[in-house]
Amino acid sequence: MDKKKKAVWGWAIYDWANSAFATTVMAGFFPIFFKNYWSSGANANESTAILGYGNSIAGLIIALSAPILGAIADKKSAKKKFLIGFAYLGILMTAALFTISKGNWAMAILIYVTGVIGWTGANIFYDSLLPSVSDKDNIDYISCLGYSCGYLAGGLLFLINVLWALYPEWFGFADKAQAVRFSFLSVAVWWGGFSVFTIIWVPEKKLDRPPSGSDSFIRQGFDELRGTLKDFKHLKTVFLFLLAYWFYIDGVDTFIRMAVDYGLSIGFSDTDLIIALLLVQFVAFPAALGYGKLGMAWGVRKSIFLGIFLYMGITVWGTLMTQKYEFYMLAVSIGLVQGGIQALSRSYYSRLIPKSKAAQYYGFYNMLGKFAVIIGPALMATVGLIARRILMPSSPTPEQMEYVGQLASRWSIGSLLILFVIGGILLYFVDEEKGKAEAEYLENQS
Repeated sequence: MDKKKKAVWGWAIYDWANSAFATTVMAGFFPIFFKNYWSSGANANESTAILGYGNSIAGLIIALSAPILGAIADKKSAKKKFLIGFAYLGILMTAALFTISKGNWAMAILIYVTGVIGWTGANIFYDSLLPSVSDKDNIDYISCLGYSCGYLAGGLLFLINVLWALYPEWFGFADKAQAVRFSFLSVAVWWGGFSVFTIIWVPEKKLDRPPSGSDSFIRQGFDELRGTLKDFKHLKTVFLFLLAYWFYIDGVDTFIRMAVDYGLSIGFSDTDLIIALLLVQFVAFPAALGYGKLGMAWGVRKSIFLGIFLYMGITVWGTLMTQKYEFYMLAVSIGLVQGGIQALSRSYYSRLIPKSKAAQYYGFYNMLGKFAVIIGPALMATVGLIARRILMPSSPTPEQMEYVGQLASRWSIGSLLILFVIGGILLYFVDEEKGKAEAEYLENQS
């Protein structure tokens, strides 16, 4: 395999490595274990709120630090070093979940939030390496390849973890709880092991004369952020796209992080939810590649619009579903669009920015992407708690409490429709040709 292909596969393999955390931990077992094991005794809306706010806090920390860390990594040619540092922070925290005792929800959420910070922080520098392993002719395909590898790998390990949890005695575990705890360890080993290929195969061009002094890096990070903001007066199309992206990707990310918790809150069993997650993974594997081909043939912007429209339908359907088969069909629908809308948004952005400042602008893109995960979970948590307070009778029976709790959860997931509607409206006004002209103008001025 030549160096160019190694670089592409080394980059894509990191998605293979870290998607185990997204699937087994974030989307799969942590929400279930947090609600039924670490938060046993709390009502469903309270545990949902704690998990929602935890995800929002992790997103806020990364969003605030992303542009500065990205600028420092750029100036020091240290994208890979930052990727490795954040990744192994996440890996260590994932392994630490194994040690937390039943009922210790505070420690569980603290370790989880730190792990999410490691995972999302590493993704900033992973995404910023995309331009270094691709060109304008294959960037859409390589972006989709990464997501496709991630969905396949996440699904394979999650399938193994699910079998452990469903049949613990077959694998020598004492019970389901022990099997889930060992699943967290397996994610840490998988993520850490496959990341080695990224470390070895993905190149990073070194600066000829890097600036000296750690203080100068931090100062230059802030200067670069100010420079990017100043450029937006010439790059109105980029600004508009980022605003649209901020809203619709928030809805997508919130579905990924909160769907299992929502399913538990409205009465579906652990097994139903796990099967649905597996469907998402294995449908999304070929669908991400197919969505990339659709983008190349039909147009990237149109394909993103299709994804937003489908997510709006998924959100409405999610508030109304009552049957198990509906949840499975919903999972298939999500799998068809989830990876595609993520991958094509990442590559579409590259068409609108000055090529000489690609790393700088991808840092800002990632900053907004991490800010996006703040609004959705917090919106769900707040709407759910308010709805519960409004709808709950003064002296409810157990049956009334259960009914109102499920209704409040349906209101909470329905609130995500706002994000997709706003994102779609803003994207409608994004003009790709105008964006290219603005970027070319800024290139000529620099």
